[in-house]
Amino acid sequence: NNVLGKALLTKRMGKTRVIAETGAGQHGVATATACALFGLDCTIYMGEIDTQRQALNVARMRMLGAEVVAVKSGSRTLKDAINEAFRDWVANVDRTHYLFGTVAGPHPFPAMVRDFHRVIGVEARRQILERAGRLPDAAVACVGGGSNAIG
Repeated sequence: NNVLGKALLTKRMGKTRVIAETGAGQHGVATATACALFGLDCTIYMGEIDTQRQALNVARMRMLGAEVVAVKSGSRTLKDAINEAFRDWVANVDRTHYLFGTVAGPHPFPAMVRDFHRVIGVEARRQILERAGRLPDAAVACVGGGSNAIG
């Protein structure tokens, strides 16, 4: 939901390129998919160590048309990928939108991540109540960088 909402925002702003960061690769694959659907250029920043660990997701992103940049600076992980994505964004802000995958960055971006991911929780709650008549005792979800948990 976060990726689709922000891809639509990118189009609405008249920008033609999206950049994103990813650690394990799920956000990168989702971003590359949305960019392919909406005809947007796509650059994904990923720490060099993460590209090696997540080679399958890197291949998926590339098959979807994304350029995957292996960041070789610092610890060569997600935090360095975020730094490189920020550098790209400020240098190319006229045509580029940064599609944050985590709850980071200046306002209103963390709130946007929350609001777009919130749709999943609202829909799940409604469907569970319709089918079971009550809320479950527990819910299990992947968290990764935490963006799914904020919604």
